[in-house]
Amino acid sequence: MPIYEYRCQKCGHVTSFLEKASTKKRHTCERCKSEALEKIFSTFSASSGKSSSGGSSCPTGTCPLT
Repeated sequence: MPIYEYRCQKCGHVTSFLEKASTKKRHTCERCKSEALEKIFSTFSASSGKSSSGGSSCPTGTCPLT
Protein backbone atom coordinates (compact mmCIF):
# COMPACT_ATOMS: atom_id res chain seq x y z
CA MET A 1 0.00 0.00 0.00
CA PRO A 2 1.25 3.49 -0.77
CA ILE A 3 1.82 6.24 1.76
CA TYR A 4 -0.24 9.38 1.14
CA GLU A 5 0.44 12.80 2.63
CA TYR A 6 -2.28 15.21 3.66
CA ARG A 7 -2.10 18.88 4.70
CA CYS A 8 -4.61 20.29 7.14
CA GLN A 9 -6.37 23.30 5.62
CA LYS A 10 -7.00 24.71 9.09
CA CYS A 11 -3.55 24.56 10.77
CA GLY A 12 -1.18 23.48 7.94
CA HIS A 13 0.07 20.32 9.68
CA VAL A 14 1.22 17.57 7.26
CA THR A 15 0.40 13.95 8.10
CA SER A 16 1.17 10.67 6.29
CA PHE A 17 -1.18 7.70 6.08
CA LEU A 18 -0.58 4.19 4.75
CA GLU A 19 -3.70 3.36 2.74
CA LYS A 20 -5.09 1.78 -0.40
CA ALA A 21 -5.42 4.09 -3.40
CA SER A 22 -9.17 3.46 -3.55
CA THR A 23 -9.91 4.20 0.12
CA LYS A 24 -12.75 6.61 0.93
CA LYS A 25 -11.85 6.88 4.64
CA ARG A 26 -11.91 10.40 6.08
CA HIS A 27 -8.84 11.29 8.14
CA THR A 28 -8.52 13.87 10.88
CA CYS A 29 -5.59 16.16 11.65
CA GLU A 30 -3.38 14.87 14.47
CA ARG A 31 -2.80 18.42 15.73
CA CYS A 32 -6.15 20.24 15.60
CA LYS A 33 -8.57 17.31 14.92
CA SER A 34 -10.00 19.03 11.83
CA GLU A 35 -11.35 16.89 8.97
CA ALA A 36 -10.40 19.54 6.40
CA LEU A 37 -7.42 17.67 4.93
CA GLU A 38 -6.21 17.88 1.35
CA LYS A 39 -4.09 15.22 -0.32
CA ILE A 40 -0.76 16.69 -1.38
CA PHE A 41 1.77 15.61 -3.99
CA SER A 42 4.71 13.86 -2.36
CA THR A 43 7.95 12.39 -3.60
CA PHE A 44 8.59 8.70 -3.99
CA SER A 45 11.51 6.38 -4.40
CA ALA A 46 11.92 3.37 -6.64
CA SER A 47 14.69 0.82 -6.72
CA SER A 48 15.55 -1.73 -9.34
CA GLY A 49 17.59 -3.80 -6.92
CA LYS A 50 20.78 -3.16 -8.88
CA SER A 51 23.43 -0.61 -8.07
CA SER A 52 25.25 1.40 -10.70
CA SER A 53 28.31 1.80 -8.45
CA GLY A 54 29.72 -1.68 -8.99
CA GLY A 55 27.39 -3.50 -6.62
CA SER A 56 28.06 -1.41 -3.53
CA SER A 57 25.30 0.70 -2.03
CA CYS A 58 27.77 3.02 -0.26
CA PRO A 59 29.02 6.02 -2.24
CA THR A 60 32.63 5.37 -1.18
CA GLY A 61 32.42 1.62 -1.72
CA THR A 62 33.79 0.99 1.78
CA CYS A 63 30.57 0.38 3.71
CA PRO A 64 31.14 -2.03 6.62
CA LEU A 65 27.66 -3.51 6.10
CA THR A 66 28.29 -4.89 2.61
